[in-house]
Amino acid sequence: MEYEIKKFKDGQVTAKIIENGDLEVKIRGNSYEDLFATAAIKEAWDAENTTNKKAIATLTIYCLIGQRSDRRFNKGESFDLKVVSNFINTMQFDNVSILHPHSPISLALINNSDKISHFKFVEKAYNLIGKPVLVSPDAGAYKTTHDIAEKLNADLVPSNKVRVDGAPLISIQGEVNNKECLIIDDLADGGRTFKFLAEALKKQGASKVFLYVTHAQFNYGFDELKETIDHIYCTNSYKDINDDFVTQFKISAFNA
Repeated sequence: MEYEIKKFKDGQVTAKIIENGDLEVKIRGNSYEDLFATAAIKEAWDAENTTNKKAIATLTIYCLIGQRSDRRFNKGESFDLKVVSNFINTMQFDNVSILHPHSPISLALINNSDKISHFKFVEKAYNLIGKPVLVSPDAGAYKTTHDIAEKLNADLVPSNKVRVDGAPLISIQGEVNNKECLIIDDLADGGRTFKFLAEALKKQGASKVFLYVTHAQFNYGFDELKETIDHIYCTNSYKDINDDFVTQFKISAFNA
């Protein structure tokens, strides 16, 4: 099937179905505009398929907006992932696939959803570096990193982080002396936590420290990260990055 998106000068987004058929929408999904454009596409497609019960509509989201807000953190605050998920559910897609969601809450809240694994991207980074030790940055990431380590037959070192007077206190539970390390996580906003973890790894003798994140925001640039991290690997799920410090793996083309 084929469709087109048009954006008016006032910001309105509208969609038009050019050639009908099964619907496959692929979006970054890192903005509310992406979601509204998707809703416009789905509404136009629904109108063209009122009598075609066999037509299938699928949505792929590569970087789900609001995924870190997977609970109501403080009294009086909005539950943002729930708001986003409810909006997606109103579109009634037959399947919604999400790349490396931050937590299982996304899959629990979004109907007909499943997870796209980030394994192939980690594997690319792992092979480019030369089979480093994998490092899970915190307890929440341990299970996912453990599963990857098993598939790669790689060594795994867990780390843990607690905050003391606002500063991160990091413990590393394994031997990294004279070893290259690859930290693996889902998302980097600013990335300062990874800077401190890399610093702790090097204090324990790590020869080099690399970072892999699927969703690479890096909203404050790379100057601080370059102090302790040797190189970053990521996908372009959130944005395209042009920097020699970063190796970016391209995901499937976005079509909305």
